[in-house]
Amino acid sequence: MSRLTVRLPGTLHQQLVSLAQKEGISLNQYIVYALTRQVSRSYTVTSLSENNIKQQKQSFSDLIEELGETDDQTIDHILEQREKVGPIEEDHQTIIDQLSQKIAHTKT
Repeated sequence: MSRLTVRLPGTLHQQLVSLAQKEGISLNQYIVYALTRQVSRSYTVTSLSENNIKQQKQSFSDLIEELGETDDQTIDHILEQREKVGPIEEDHQTIIDQLSQKIAHTKT
């Protein structure tokens, strides 16, 4: 476990103390909870509305039409320039599987 010293404005400190007391937990536990909740929001997968999906499909179709046809040699050259990525580690695959299950569950 790591230790972090943070300087807080007095009003924020008092708000955190009050919230922790309402929850019946220590200030430290509450701060860890609040930070974890905030950080986890950036990893939340949300489903798109049907309208948003249609807009993205239309944008993609428009882009394909704008790009026009490309010969095989140009495609090969573009593919050679792309970033090379190694195989996915097992832990990452587990996360992908979990997210896929959540997405499938959300659609039902």
